[in-house]
Amino acid sequence: MPEHDAPEGEGASEHAGGSRLPSLRLLAGFEAAARIGSFSRAAESLHLSQSAISHQIQQLEEFVGQPLFHRVGRGVELTFAGEMLQQSVGRALETLRRGLDRIAVYTDPGLVALVGPAFLLQGWLQPRLAALRAAHPDIVPLLCIDESPGQADEIDVDLLISPRPLSLAGWEDARWLRDEWLFVCAPALAEQLTGLPFERHHELARLVCLERARLPDAAEAETQRLLRRFGVAAIYDDAQLARDAALRGHGIACLSSLAVDEDLRKGRLRALAGYPRLPGAQWWLSRPENALRTEAMERMHAWLSSAAREGAASVAGAG
Repeated sequence: MPEHDAPEGEGASEHAGGSRLPSLRLLAGFEAAARIGSFSRAAESLHLSQSAISHQIQQLEEFVGQPLFHRVGRGVELTFAGEMLQQSVGRALETLRRGLDRIAVYTDPGLVALVGPAFLLQGWLQPRLAALRAAHPDIVPLLCIDESPGQADEIDVDLLISPRPLSLAGWEDARWLRDEWLFVCAPALAEQLTGLPFERHHELARLVCLERARLPDAAEAETQRLLRRFGVAAIYDDAQLARDAALRGHGIACLSSLAVDEDLRKGRLRALAGYPRLPGAQWWLSRPENALRTEAMERMHAWLSSAAREGAASVAGAG
């Protein structure tokens, strides 16, 4: 049904501080028109009449005090003010949509939201999820990739993996995994290099490099030293891309032991003998003192801690 004009006062709302804000109805109509570039097609997407959308845009323009669109042919384009508003409105609506989408999932009492870096979740945790399911079949891990843990409070987090303690009120921090950086390559290349003295390795291989910002200081210094002899095969800003290059035999890569944990255990990559093993980050496992899913979170926290101890013991035994 066509939408009627909003009653007086519906075009704006007030938050706790008293500042007036345009209503969500106006912002949703504006976002659709800005994204699609047409009032009529925006109206169709929202199941409204074109006049309703036009009226919403008019109300919003009156609210901000300047035009947001100008007509181009049969469509519309954003003014500079409209472009600025679209950026903010788009982010706000997307955050709202994600929150609504998560409501159904978050009602599962067995769900545990874990935030951590991509390379660690993929390289270390993902291969161990079968063991987690066997031990705790009711736990449903929700794995969120976040390279900047400081932003993790934007979602409802149960557990957080980060390279430093949060040291926040209401959070408990514990030392978890200690990383190290290894020089690795594909088995076929490793076999070839084994038969040569180190001084001749550069004849068969070059280095697959991560950008400097992605490496700890010791690994960066050693990589720069070797580059003078080996040369560079490729440079990546993502650890998983560098890992993939090493798996494909493109060269020698200096990678986190946690990123290639399963690859080393299954023989898909080999750590090169005679190359240094370099210190990496001390990873921390943090949890809030008051969580929605306390019981499931506690069990997953205990499992992660136990799995880390077992992994450290196996590495020490192998050494």
